[in-house]
Amino acid sequence: MSQSQATPTAFAQLMATIEDRKANPPERSYTTSLFQGGVEKIGRKILEEANEMVEAAGEDGDAGRNHFIYETADLLYHMFVMLGQRGVKLEEVEAELSRRFGTSGLDEKAARTQKGDSE
Repeated sequence: MSQSQATPTAFAQLMATIEDRKANPPERSYTTSLFQGGVEKIGRKILEEANEMVEAAGEDGDAGRNHFIYETADLLYHMFVMLGQRGVKLEEVEAELSRRFGTSGLDEKAARTQKGDSE
């Protein structure tokens, strides 16, 4: 058994916790309050955290790097909450990313644009 099979990744553990919060919402939980606010509240937090992450990316030195890591973790958490809100499993996102391997990002984007134009 590989180590990744023996011990869930931090991402998998976080997603499992978020899914549990949705299924069994504790009263005093930030995650519960996000779920109660729905896509709109979670979306606002994602935009806020994305902005903070980009700002932190421009900061110099070790302190700037550490701030960037902190803000990236905040953004990922809120993105995972949105996945939970929509009932999307982390494995589904991983599968989509895997599907894209070997495809140029420019080609993939062009294919999406052409598909959207034909619908």
